[in-house]
Amino acid sequence: MTTLRLPQQVPSPTQDSETLRKAFQGWGTDEKAVIQVLGHRNSTQRKLIRDTYQQLYNTSLIDSLYSELSGDFGKAVILWTYDPAERDARLVNNALKSKNLSVKQLQIIVEITCANSSDHILAVRKCYCSLFQRSLEEDIIASVPKSVRKILVGLASSYRFDGAVVDLNVANDEASKLQEAIALKQLDQDVVVWILSTRNMFQLKATFESYNQQYGSSIYEDIKDCGNELLESLLKIAIRCIVSPEKHFAEVILASIKGWGTDEDSLTRALVSRAEIDLMKVRGAYFEMNETSLDNAVTDDTSGYYQAFLMALLGQ
Repeated sequence: MTTLRLPQQVPSPTQDSETLRKAFQGWGTDEKAVIQVLGHRNSTQRKLIRDTYQQLYNTSLIDSLYSELSGDFGKAVILWTYDPAERDARLVNNALKSKNLSVKQLQIIVEITCANSSDHILAVRKCYCSLFQRSLEEDIIASVPKSVRKILVGLASSYRFDGAVVDLNVANDEASKLQEAIALKQLDQDVVVWILSTRNMFQLKATFESYNQQYGSSIYEDIKDCGNELLESLLKIAIRCIVSPEKHFAEVILASIKGWGTDEDSLTRALVSRAEIDLMKVRGAYFEMNETSLDNAVTDDTSGYYQAFLMALLGQ
């Protein structure tokens, strides 16, 4: 359900590299050429361009982009040009380096671990070690508040079975265990972490449905007022990403443009990270939630080459 549109005849990596090199030369930068190339290539094609550019010019394409582009446009293009696993590893590292860690930063870890495949999460962890000479789990333990360390390490360490295997007896039993933890206001119990970080997504959805049927309310609502606002918020985000990642990212986009000013970092992250996964579904969820199109929302709150690049990712 990608929104990315590729040309019918994709130029060779050499041609694309030459186009980008030409865009960087002379007085100023040809931003339109950058968008035309990078905004219409998938992750495999972008990797070939990066490799070819390095071979032809003995310099990193990412370094060239850093030198030639600026502002929100530059951030978006660079984030997009990275390999997806490296992109997410860098997003997590930047979040963990924030001076005042809040839900806004920590939700990035939850998004990556609960709205992507197990293979992608494993690739992110490997890339994190390679880039920063530390494990992702190690940095989580060193950086985040104690109250949320257990759940974030559990999610980051998970490798779920990706198949649609569901055991309804297990779902009923684990719904009861989750309800007991909620009733005791002990959301950091080992059993909560174990269920959320090991069960496959289909099994978890069945567990949440069983919870609703058994107790007459959604687990999402019941985890409120359990005594730890940060943990509650992250668990709610985890549930949202597991049940409906498209709705979660539609909410991220809405929050980024709602009110005075725009949170460009959150808007960029949502569009860039989901463009090759489910941005078409995010677009549909956004319309259902707000009765207005995602495309119009983006054009109303952005401008210039930044807007043009985001619209390219949306399929223009």
